[in-house]
Amino acid sequence: MQRQQDMNTQEQEQRTLRTAVNEQTPNVESHVEPEPAALNDGVTGPSCAQDVAAYCQTEANVLALLREAPDLVEPRKIVEAVRKMHLCMVTHADVLSVDCVNTLSATTVDATTVDAATPTITASVPTKKMALDDDAADDDSSMEINIYYSRHHNGAGHALRSGGALAANHIQTGGPSSVMTGVLSHPLTWVFVLPFFVDGVRFSWNSWPCTKLEQTRCVMPTGCLYQPLKPIDGMPPAVEYDPIHCKACSAVLNPYCQVDFVSKLWVCPFCVTRNHFPPHYAENITQENLPAELIPQYTTLEYELQNRQAGPPVFVFCIDTCVPEEELEELKDSIQQTLNQLPPDALIGLVTFGTMVHVHELGFPEVPKSHVFRGNKDFTAQQVFDMLGLAAARKQQQQQQTPGQPQQPQQQVSNSARFLLPVFECGFTLESILEDLQRDPWPVAADQRPQRCTGVAMSVCVGLLEATFRGQGARIMMFVGGPPTVGPGAIVSRDRKEDIRSHTDLQKDKAPLTKKALVHYNDLAARCVASSHVVDIFACSLDQSGVMEMAACVQKTGGVIVLADSFGQSVFRESFRRMFSKFSDEAADCDKDQLTMAFAASVEVLTSREFKVAGAIGPCAPLKRQGAAPKNVSEVEIGVGGTNAWSMGGIDPNTTIAIYFDISNQTPLAPGKARYIQLITRYQHASGRYRTRVTTICGPWTVDPNDTATLGRGFDQEASAVLLARIAVHRSEQGEEQLDIMRWIDRSLIRLAARFADYRKDDPSSFRLSPEFAIFPQFMFHLRRSQFLTVFGYSPDESSYYRHCLLRESTTNSLVMIQPSLLSYSFNGPPVPALLDAASVRSDTILLLDSFFYVVVFHGDTIAAWRDQKFHEDPSHENFKNLLEAPQADAQLIMDSRFPVPRYVVCDQHKSQSRFLMAKLNPSVTHNSMDGQGEVIFTDDVSLKVFMEHLMNLSVKS
Repeated sequence: MQRQQDMNTQEQEQRTLRTAVNEQTPNVESHVEPEPAALNDGVTGPSCAQDVAAYCQTEANVLALLREAPDLVEPRKIVEAVRKMHLCMVTHADVLSVDCVNTLSATTVDATTVDAATPTITASVPTKKMALDDDAADDDSSMEINIYYSRHHNGAGHALRSGGALAANHIQTGGPSSVMTGVLSHPLTWVFVLPFFVDGVRFSWNSWPCTKLEQTRCVMPTGCLYQPLKPIDGMPPAVEYDPIHCKACSAVLNPYCQVDFVSKLWVCPFCVTRNHFPPHYAENITQENLPAELIPQYTTLEYELQNRQAGPPVFVFCIDTCVPEEELEELKDSIQQTLNQLPPDALIGLVTFGTMVHVHELGFPEVPKSHVFRGNKDFTAQQVFDMLGLAAARKQQQQQQTPGQPQQPQQQVSNSARFLLPVFECGFTLESILEDLQRDPWPVAADQRPQRCTGVAMSVCVGLLEATFRGQGARIMMFVGGPPTVGPGAIVSRDRKEDIRSHTDLQKDKAPLTKKALVHYNDLAARCVASSHVVDIFACSLDQSGVMEMAACVQKTGGVIVLADSFGQSVFRESFRRMFSKFSDEAADCDKDQLTMAFAASVEVLTSREFKVAGAIGPCAPLKRQGAAPKNVSEVEIGVGGTNAWSMGGIDPNTTIAIYFDISNQTPLAPGKARYIQLITRYQHASGRYRTRVTTICGPWTVDPNDTATLGRGFDQEASAVLLARIAVHRSEQGEEQLDIMRWIDRSLIRLAARFADYRKDDPSSFRLSPEFAIFPQFMFHLRRSQFLTVFGYSPDESSYYRHCLLRESTTNSLVMIQPSLLSYSFNGPPVPALLDAASVRSDTILLLDSFFYVVVFHGDTIAAWRDQKFHEDPSHENFKNLLEAPQADAQLIMDSRFPVPRYVVCDQHKSQSRFLMAKLNPSVTHNSMDGQGEVIFTDDVSLKVFMEHLMNLSVKS
């Protein structure tokens, strides 16, 4: 018993050390970790003397004793004591004096530039050196933040940021959260900032309630938004060895593990199991000589596995030939240009479809040759194998697969080489076939639609890849120019008198072909998930193309959807080109000249014992495993639940998955206890090597159930809005009534406000929201009016496309979709953020709206009149010329950095195209209330002011 207590004490001390603030930059030439002087001075300086005596005297006494005999104690003990002291001060931030808070904020910033040393890496591990960016900026925040910060962690496990006046002075508001400057009213706000800046993770609550009952009272879901491939400044290149796993729970060795350097053991923070280091670690590891995965700042680390190699990526282009001739020429031109962007060893296949499906042989350059499938008949996987002569290849794969082992990728055999060849081998043949490719020759009557067998074409592509590269990363790229009309997957008949299904038809069950099509595409999606293959859809048509029915194939496999009016539109051409973007020249050597996209990805979530995984929402499908479900899987399911691992298929640096948690603990926890989450992402790199990215996060619990202040300070209203929006969209996709979802959102908002707002009972005028919650109701107001929940005026294909983007994009992009950003340009000064309100429309201003899906440059009446009179061409009106050009240049910057490329709209006040802007504005001025200035919006929707009045009235009601 005594031994167990000692071990627990040591474990707690080691955890504190690993999670404490590390103010040093790694220096591989030194083996001693000195005391961070700047931080120490801030903690123990005269400005904090009274606060230290009142709240942290115990920690101060320990530090004083250690500093009196520096030669008799290990340097790391002094560092640990300083960090405990700093953590204590942060914990009492609300009651500290103003002078002390300002000192702590300043020293927090200054410490990031201190040159100091940290433990070196063992000889068996390549030595890495990380430099801090003094002026690093958040690349995924709704505000443009330019403040100094440290990439290391405090005791709560969060990235350390500067606070107070320093942070406020460096804020440049913009985007949907321009009013969030108030969040900085608390001087130490950035000390509690999200781990996103270090690990690509944003939590709805950064300090969690410690019991299931308290979680229910918090209303908002407990979850996180995780970008598996987010580029992280300072993260070392992928280390060339395999990760070490805990023998009990399979967690990966990480900085939060307790290490016994004498016995060469490490204790897993998830299950508290003692594990022996492998011999090559045990021989070299010391307190001063650590492997990369134990260095505190490397909470996210990437491994390049040594014993597995998949081979080059595979791409199958599936082209619709029922489109008009000019459309087909544009599509062929885009594909031919893209061939130059592909890696030379990437494998390419070509399938075309119309009335029939043609699988082209690229390995027979002498004479064009293709295998033809009937378009009105469904084909099983085995029939596709047999008809393409791939049955032998499939049999060889099954013989090579070891029973009981995970599916391994198989290398191509001679039969498959007829259809899938490297670019450098088949480039000329493929270009020749594309040049000769003609529109589908079957005649089409004027009152008939073309015979388009999209469902069969996709089925054949899936069968081709199943027979040749099952388990290896591959993408099926569908280029569709209209609705499927024949064969399995058809959504409408050929008769043009029959309209394509609408939302009303779906609600009234008047779309007889839709259910059969959904079954067909869901079956294909399951086969793709099992084979680690991805489906992308490029639907370019003025009519619907069946995207709603095919969306499951894309969503479950991690593919992308691009919706455009034609193949010649820049929305398609630029988006298709950006699909194959590569790492920059500044990237690590192992990533240079490689595609940023990844293949065959999966993510697994490990948790502490106090909470479990409820589910995930995003581009994913449950990963099927044999045996009993993992112990950290909750019975409560949110989204795709019942598992702690999901297949994500294709991912890119912007792909984001939402993960939800259920707190299972029923009793209060001891003060100081931490929670741990480990996110393990396994994927196939574009180079053909397998990689594993491990992100380990430590966070605090709120022990006192009445301490709503601590809970509130850790609330991330942006992440919470996106997590809530994803649940709403998922429920909508499952067929739940729109009205029920709206009511659920309203009730959740009212309960949240009633719990965390300050007010007097039955007195709406006393209602106040703290800065951490101030903008959340505004997000919900715009979410209720958004295209994600309101289907009026949108086709089923458009709704599926919008929802697909929300479920896969980053937090920033999702917020722009929910609440677009608006900038105002005028002669009065530089561009300024404007309220998303009808009152912002002025005749003498230009507005720039970014709603993610389209970018609008809106000219007021006066500006448009001056432009039509060509005043901007007069050299004496150069300022007016600059005013016209400024929003266009900014719009171009937005479009240059976004995927899919948004539609660009230039419009004038009171013209038809202005509807793109007016539909997004808060209707503060309507035909029912024409008082004040601004543009009148003809709508019966309530304004944000009325919405907030109702929220206040209902929240304060007894």
